[in-house]
Amino acid sequence: MTPTANLQLDHSGHRGGAAPLPLRFLAHDVDIALNVGALFRIADALGVAHVHLSGSSPVPPDPKIRRTSRSAERHVAHSYAADPLEIVATLKAQGWRLVSLELSTQSIPLHALRVAPGDRICLVVGAESAGVCQALLDASDVTVHIPMRGHNSSMNVANACAIATYAIARQLAG
Repeated sequence: MTPTANLQLDHSGHRGGAAPLPLRFLAHDVDIALNVGALFRIADALGVAHVHLSGSSPVPPDPKIRRTSRSAERHVAHSYAADPLEIVATLKAQGWRLVSLELSTQSIPLHALRVAPGDRICLVVGAESAGVCQALLDASDVTVHIPMRGHNSSMNVANACAIATYAIARQLAG
């Protein structure tokens, strides 16, 4: 028996198109277009159904968003509202659970977050330097943080969002 070679696939070998999960992002004051583009790429890759942008977050069409997202903003539903609390009110009325990604006095480690398949989760992320604003922390159902092992207490918003999204998506998918 000859072992099969482990060959890298090109993009044509990808078989995507699965239905999105009941998972959304709310990105408030993520004012760097490259980070917003990365959020769209993460959303597309991991099955996020909608990206809500608010505050100073740039919105498509934007060449920096398109370049970083690799045009994923064309495939992921998105919307913009200046006031994030309007988005929060609508989502809560529809039964969405708000999970903020921020180190706070009441945050729990990401691995302690319990999500059941079928839960409706909106992951809230904030500005690169200031994080999730107090009004959104107050409106959240739970706040989670990624335990950091190094000297820094935080990481890039898009990197942190990718880690949290993967952890949540695994639980949602069952």
